[in-house]
Amino acid sequence: MSPTRLLLPLSLALLTACATQPKHNVTLEKQSQCPVQLSNGQNLILTLPSNPTTGYRWAIQDSAGGVLRAISPEVYSNPENTGLVGAGGQSTWRFQAFASGNGRLRLTYQQPWEPEAEPAQTFDCTITVN
Repeated sequence: MSPTRLLLPLSLALLTACATQPKHNVTLEKQSQCPVQLSNGQNLILTLPSNPTTGYRWAIQDSAGGVLRAISPEVYSNPENTGLVGAGGQSTWRFQAFASGNGRLRLTYQQPWEPEAEPAQTFDCTITVN
């Protein structure tokens, strides 16, 4: 069999393998995107609206520690050139799936000096790692 005749089947096999690989990063920006299924080794990037100038901060209540591990601390960023003092931005966390199973990623948005007060917002998402 000529090398040219082998090229087509090998190319198709390679394309099929690439098509079945999951994205390495999964971005999550709202509760409606939950629940989330990840493969072992995939990264989860969680981005939520935030405005620390109001005194409110996101606090991780449950990090799905049995299936996710944090790979960076919270990073706050705000849009440049808004021209507004105290304008809100977003907080971003990065996690990596490291074990098969289920977990719960739960955060609350509240003022840290009032832990007994009802949170202004909550984020609660079931994470499944295969």
